[in-house]
Amino acid sequence: MTKTNFKDYKLSDEILKSLDMLNYKNPTPVQEKVIPVALENRDILVKSQTGSGKTATFAIPLCEMVDWEENKPQALILTPTRELAIQVKEDVFNVGRFKRIKVAALYGKSSFSHQEKELKQKTHIVVGTPGRTIDHIKEGTFVTDKVKYLIIDEADEMLSLGFVEQIEEIMKGLPNERVTMLFSATLPEDIDALAKKYMKNPTKIEIEAKTLTVDRIEQVCYRVEEKNKLNLLRDVTIVENPDSCVIFCNTQAKVEALYAELSKRQYPCDKIHGGMEQDDRIRVMNNFKKGCFRYLIATDVAARGIDIDNISLVVNYDVPVLRENYVHRIGRTGRAGKSGKAVTFVMSTDERRISEINSYTGKELEFSKKPRRSVVIELTPAFQSKLGEKVEIKETKGAALSEEILKLHINAGKKTKMRAVDVVGTLCSIEGMTKDDIGVISIHDVSTFVEILNNKGNMVLKALQTKNIKGRPRSVTVVDEERLQQGRPRR
Repeated sequence: MTKTNFKDYKLSDEILKSLDMLNYKNPTPVQEKVIPVALENRDILVKSQTGSGKTATFAIPLCEMVDWEENKPQALILTPTRELAIQVKEDVFNVGRFKRIKVAALYGKSSFSHQEKELKQKTHIVVGTPGRTIDHIKEGTFVTDKVKYLIIDEADEMLSLGFVEQIEEIMKGLPNERVTMLFSATLPEDIDALAKKYMKNPTKIEIEAKTLTVDRIEQVCYRVEEKNKLNLLRDVTIVENPDSCVIFCNTQAKVEALYAELSKRQYPCDKIHGGMEQDDRIRVMNNFKKGCFRYLIATDVAARGIDIDNISLVVNYDVPVLRENYVHRIGRTGRAGKSGKAVTFVMSTDERRISEINSYTGKELEFSKKPRRSVVIELTPAFQSKLGEKVEIKETKGAALSEEILKLHINAGKKTKMRAVDVVGTLCSIEGMTKDDIGVISIHDVSTFVEILNNKGNMVLKALQTKNIKGRPRSVTVVDEERLQQGRPRR
């Protein structure tokens, strides 16, 4: 029986509430086929294109099935890149918000000790890149003996990046009695071999499309040599005048150079590449999601970590070296059922790569004539007008969830022997509060963070100004969530 509403599944009220507030009204094809099987605790091998809603496909059953009372991690999600790990953590956290599911992310170029402290607290689900996950397992900071669910996301990218040995090392160290789900845009022989070796009679689910790249993305190529690319980019952006655009380059140096040129021309833009500090990359991605600037110049490091519904244009300033990356780049547009456009600049030396992309996608890329001078001149005023418009900040995907949640900071933590039970006891002693109004509690060395649900945050904040916690008065303030996410001081 086809299930066309999330209420048709056996999901808790807390999960359904999150899905409703995230505006997940009806399951996508991959969600419709995978979620019922996942809820039966069966191994699954899934082939589904980028932008098909697969993160929610495994996030929903995971958040439903993990045992809240268990303190050790019960699920591990492996991703190929740091950006994707951060994105997946956010998505899983949003789905499990009202069930108080705690999610930790493990990735490189970020504080190991901070991640270690997070793992010492109650953690239900871990999202990690292979290398940093192995580091934590070897150090004993990530204890895996209670892991019941393993998700391998973007499996084809994992293999192309050479992570197969690390994945096998992780899998060998996990309990044998577990559920394994593997998600991939393609299913090469290596993935089939991995599935046969480590999965138990997996249910194979393929969400087919007419071609490998989604049909709703208009794909256009222009012939151009390197010295003329910048002028062509100017003309293309004037004609398309996108609200949100990603421009992909093959190297960090090219990203830096193009960013400098576009900044000179007053483009509202920023950059992201692997040579940047992780905190800076997170800041750039958050600002792009919120619409603080229109043009993001990026290397392929960003191709798998951008989940934004309204990117209308992708420009391949350079033809990608790997044919698979073409699919992942253009998959940043045309998401969530919307249309999009992908433009590729092709030099004479790129012909072989274009042939490989055509063969890989099963669709012949079409070459077009460059925008006519008269059209560019005609549309320039509208483009200049948009460049001068005041930026309208967009709500993040989980913003609706936070409307009835207030996050509080208490100036006490582990060093003063603060425990979750102390916080819960104090909160439940406030008239009108119950344990169901208390969200995720995180206790650090000298700070405690607690979410108050159901629009009771201001009432609790007021009550805690005169109420003792663990036998003495504590300073309790509202958390500036944005500053916290960017790693800046709370005040």
